[in-house]
Amino acid sequence: MTYKWNYQPLTLQQRQEADELLPACGQLFPIAEVLLRRGINTRRGAERFFVPAIADLHDPFLMPDMNKAVERLNKAMGAKQRIMIYGDYDVDGTTAVALVYKYLQNYYSNVEYYIPTRYEEGYGISRKSIDYALENDIRLVIVLDCGIKAIEEIRYAKEHGIDFIICDHHVPDEELPPAVAILNPKMPGSTYPCQHLSGCGVGFKFMQAFALSNGLTNHNELESLLDLVAVSIAADIVPIVDENRVMAYHGLRRLNSNPNLGLRSIIRLCKLTNKDITISDVIFKIGPRINASGRMQSGIEAVDLLVCRDLHDAYEKGKAIDQYNKDRKELDKRITEEANRL
Repeated sequence: MTYKWNYQPLTLQQRQEADELLPACGQLFPIAEVLLRRGINTRRGAERFFVPAIADLHDPFLMPDMNKAVERLNKAMGAKQRIMIYGDYDVDGTTAVALVYKYLQNYYSNVEYYIPTRYEEGYGISRKSIDYALENDIRLVIVLDCGIKAIEEIRYAKEHGIDFIICDHHVPDEELPPAVAILNPKMPGSTYPCQHLSGCGVGFKFMQAFALSNGLTNHNELESLLDLVAVSIAADIVPIVDENRVMAYHGLRRLNSNPNLGLRSIIRLCKLTNKDITISDVIFKIGPRINASGRMQSGIEAVDLLVCRDLHDAYEKGKAIDQYNKDRKELDKRITEEANRL
């Protein structure tokens, strides 16, 4: 197959706009041209592209249903209701659960997490998990990285007095589940500025809104969790633009300076200690190890690792997950060899 390039030279106006970008591009015109073709046509926009600031994050209350979600979470905490954090068993889901659980633990102890088993419960919200919530007097479930299509399951939960807040980023169907609130930048009619958040990114925005609504001013508590968001962005291959670029930039800085103890153990096992960790390292080394837990055994082990508070314990849990990854690669190899023999 051959391709015919159709390069369109810059117009006079575009060349003038590119010239204005040069101070932020090291006076390198090709870089200015690339930024311009990506829709960045101001010097401030170029500066934000190269050095994104936390202040560039959008107001979380721009997301539909955010007020409802925060109100229901505050109500649960005020009434001392038991809360369950529920997520998918992949990297995005487990990092999201770890992030929300770790942040809420700073202010509320009556909370637990649940990850469905891949081969017994399958993807999404399982009936088994709802029965577990009923048996354990859980009144609020916060779902991360899934749930947007769980109409019957959430209807069943609602009939039994369990409320759901859905934090998802997958495209919804025409019919929506009867949740108290649905946080999803892809909701019909949503004007939220960043449409490409990861599931963990949606969870981060929820916690950001919770902090704002309660006047929580210790920004480091939330920003210290951006390493988890960066891992989810890379592993889930969402576009690294707009808010995702801000969170990935600061999350990578955290990964390289003071990462979560669970991630630190994975970094050590990947032999990335004292190296400049990049998005590619997350995609090809860190992400697959976290993902292997849900594929080979149980995603809850990945969350156990990511919320670990003891470095030695984290390293032991990391070694177990690293072994799952080795087992996964060996299994993939055997399956490929068997397929090739057919």
